[in-house]
Amino acid sequence: MKLLVLSRVFPNAVQPTYGVFVRERMFRVAQHIPLVVVAPVAWFPGQGLIRRFWKPHFRPPIPRHEIQDGVDVYHPPFLCIPGIMKWTDGPFLALSILPLVRRLKREQGITAIDSHFIYPDGVAAWLLGRWVKLPWTITLRGTLLRISRTRVCRWLSLHAMHGAARVFSVSDDLRRLALEMGIPSEKVQVMPNGINLDYFQPEDRETCRRELGLPQKAKIMITVGGLNERKGFHRVIEQMPALLEQHPDLYYLCVGGGGPDGNELAWLQGLAKEKGVSERVHFTGAIAPERLRFYYSAADLFVLATRFEGWANVFLEAAACGLPTVTTRVGGNAEVIHADWLGRLVELGDGEALRDAISEALQSQWDRQAIIAYARENRWEARIPTLVGRLKEVVNREGRSPD
Repeated sequence: MKLLVLSRVFPNAVQPTYGVFVRERMFRVAQHIPLVVVAPVAWFPGQGLIRRFWKPHFRPPIPRHEIQDGVDVYHPPFLCIPGIMKWTDGPFLALSILPLVRRLKREQGITAIDSHFIYPDGVAAWLLGRWVKLPWTITLRGTLLRISRTRVCRWLSLHAMHGAARVFSVSDDLRRLALEMGIPSEKVQVMPNGINLDYFQPEDRETCRRELGLPQKAKIMITVGGLNERKGFHRVIEQMPALLEQHPDLYYLCVGGGGPDGNELAWLQGLAKEKGVSERVHFTGAIAPERLRFYYSAADLFVLATRFEGWANVFLEAAACGLPTVTTRVGGNAEVIHADWLGRLVELGDGEALRDAISEALQSQWDRQAIIAYARENRWEARIPTLVGRLKEVVNREGRSPD
């Protein structure tokens, strides 16, 4: 068997940290099942002018083909009109990559399509599976809730999930949502993400702070993620003035850069200036995964005031470096931070509760060794055998032309 992994969210030479969690998962699968990756890139006529005159980082040019760790990764363009007609993304994606998928099936013997995110990737997998007569799987991540509220996208997504050989979800919260949408329970299986222990482990705090230019005696909280509204950096910055009254030595590390969801760096810097906390909020830019542990290890607390998540790997990354977490009670967050000894959960939009949880967490004594042990229990090596087994079942059982 040979899998075609279909995901728009995947690292590339220009965006090396974009969708690392998909690559981490599937490149481990590649040690057991051969695969090729198709990571389409959004395109529409005239986007180069937008990049040249208005937004320099808008949809940067991506190489059409790369070899990553010996795996072929293709980045074919697909028509995607920004801001409007989003229901067309799934069909346009499928039509755009159909010639490539046909060629890969003919030349490399592709036997199944494994897609990530329900829309547009999962919908494209459904259409392609029927056109080229291959079974397909869909991994549900954080976008399902939003898609479920949109009539046309919901209709397309339901057809894609009903026809899939298997629907994986990274959290039980997403599984429950799929069941509420009418997907049979025997078709949906929770398959959480894991942690790469080669990258994430505690380092000496004093050394990390010295190398990053941070005060040794400070209280430091950190958020790692794309600089967009969803991740909630602004919600933390808004609480900084009050937090500094309680913790005068507090600093906030904002680790991450822009991406397809936007780059709100200028807005966040402006907000920090408006709140009078610019000197205490440090924007580091995007950091390579293998170096993130030095930033986690310099901090006392991980904070993610996110609007929604499926299963955020950053919780396990931070935990593997010994950090407790304060985050919002959305998506699968409560499944990862499931006990008080791992951190605190607050309701989205409750700024006072967020501030109080951060303040309390900064003053608490945490069993950091227990937190590290929890992260290590969730390593990728504990996840992959089950996933590989399920994917092999798909081909053995469904490796025939869809009806």
